[in-house]
Amino acid sequence: MRDFRDAKAMAKTLREALHAKSVTFTNSESQELVARILGFRDWNVLAATIQARQSTATSVSAEPSNPAGAEIPLVPMRDLVLFPHMISRIFVAREKTRQAVEHALASDRRVLVVAQRHGDNDHPSTLEALYPVGVIANMVDRQTQVDGTLKVTVCGLQRTGMVRLTDDGFLAAEVTPIDDERGQSTEAAALSSAVLDAYQIYARVDFSALPPGSKARFALPSIGNPGLLADTVAPLLSTSLEQKQQLLETSDVVARLQRLIELMSNGRPKAVA
Repeated sequence: MRDFRDAKAMAKTLREALHAKSVTFTNSESQELVARILGFRDWNVLAATIQARQSTATSVSAEPSNPAGAEIPLVPMRDLVLFPHMISRIFVAREKTRQAVEHALASDRRVLVVAQRHGDNDHPSTLEALYPVGVIANMVDRQTQVDGTLKVTVCGLQRTGMVRLTDDGFLAAEVTPIDDERGQSTEAAALSSAVLDAYQIYARVDFSALPPGSKARFALPSIGNPGLLADTVAPLLSTSLEQKQQLLETSDVVARLQRLIELMSNGRPKAVA
């Protein structure tokens, strides 16, 4: 089944189908329509997202582009834990964070997204105010809202620990990359199957009843990459920020998968009437 990464082929198919019905669409028009159908603002945002996903896939096996000791502009988040491979829209209103984003946009477009320990802290400027592990992310889109707030689309790349902070008009962090452990072990592969089984119950969906390839609708990768699977399922769970942060800080893939199964075994939290 096609997903957003097949957007160019989808646009071509759409254009040809419309042409067969004597409806003329330019290549640009069909691309813009496909982007809207897939939930993106326009084709440029979709294309940037595809590029970011391709870069993310490459980074799984490649050496990290930000070696230990590199300083990355910091984006502290009040209520979000970003995971590797995760795409999210974040809103930036604090001046120092705006400066960090602008600095990154002028260089390699990479920021370090880190959850802060207390959401009501307007100035999380110390290591103690932030969780120790975040994710280096690529910014694929930036829009300025009417009130001046920045809406930024980011794509998570790699787990990263913080060593120290610097403040030169904006916060930046000296980082040390964190690699997955036991990601290709036999135990991790077995637990991947268990995670998919548990997620079917948790999300109330039966993958076996779906047509081949339909699992992609739920944005779940195959079990061939247990670490990627764990990081894809984690943000889908209705758990607390602290629990998601614990998953992010768990570099051992086997332990991460085990924790996911434990969390899903409790079921979804019941809605409060």
